[in-house]
Amino acid sequence: MRNLASKRFFALCLIGLAGFLGLSQCATTPRAPEVVDESQVLLNFFETERDYLQEGGPFVIAASALRTNLLTKPKAQYLIDIRSPQAFARGHIAGSHNLEFQSIYDHVKGIDVSAYENIVVICFAGQASAYAVSLLRALGYSNAVSLKWGIGSWAAVFAQESWLKNLSNNRADQFIHTPSPPKNPKGTPPQLTTGKTSAREILEARARTLFAEGYGPVMLGHCCLFNDFYDNGGFYIINYWPTELYEKQGHIPGAVNYPPDETPFKSTTDLLTLSTRIPNVIYCYTGQTSSYIAGYLRLLGYDARSLLFGGNAMIYDRMRENKVPNTFIPETEIMNYEYATGG
Repeated sequence: MRNLASKRFFALCLIGLAGFLGLSQCATTPRAPEVVDESQVLLNFFETERDYLQEGGPFVIAASALRTNLLTKPKAQYLIDIRSPQAFARGHIAGSHNLEFQSIYDHVKGIDVSAYENIVVICFAGQASAYAVSLLRALGYSNAVSLKWGIGSWAAVFAQESWLKNLSNNRADQFIHTPSPPKNPKGTPPQLTTGKTSAREILEARARTLFAEGYGPVMLGHCCLFNDFYDNGGFYIINYWPTELYEKQGHIPGAVNYPPDETPFKSTTDLLTLSTRIPNVIYCYTGQTSSYIAGYLRLLGYDARSLLFGGNAMIYDRMRENKVPNTFIPETEIMNYEYATGG
């Protein structure tokens, strides 16, 4: 009897040991990493929680409105000038903080943004600043705004360096008046690989990448566009005008019309018709809205470019004669306000 009891006890010990080893093995076996479709996570976040592109309100502030604010409530305005130190020293709006593009995000994170009515980003012509504001608004800084027309609207001396030397009719004889080509078939968004899993982490990783790259990869001149497009069809060209103006004022040959009133950059409309194979070049009237849109699209992983100075750089006289919105009119857009010099 004693031997039988001993055998039973031994058997139970073996079963318990096996169970323990099995549990230990399960406890130490690493789980397979969670597979996250980062692109879809970020797109869902924008479209359900932070649709700043469609619902964020105006992203620009006019020079006249900014000057009024600086006179009546100066402490509620925080100015960031992203031009070079040399350009800043030649002249800037008093009270501006001179930063390089790559430093914007960390700088803004270091201030009490809620203490200001506006975080105003300033560049030469309002295009790089519009792109920066797009990234900041994506990150939740809804009071970030771009100085419309850039510092070129503040005084003529600045406009000479930007807008006044870029108003052009160089492409007027190449614009055509045909209906829009069809959009691409819908596909899937570019695949993001930040290694993050939550929308906010993915967004921050993408924003940091884009701030580090600067505005250079975004901007495209019309000379490069026409030469490269007609040489090898290297761009998917997006016209961001109402259909009426697209046909009446003419458009770049091959440009596909994405009318603003159709909210074309949603997954439920035409976002997924953008190219994931070649760069998407957006052009508007000024290059400011197209830069703002490019920021959103680049966060999602699209190779999006903005055509510098928009229609103003290609069919200026036609735009002015027909009173096309956002035509740069020097007599009314250059305010000639006072400015400071030095570092």
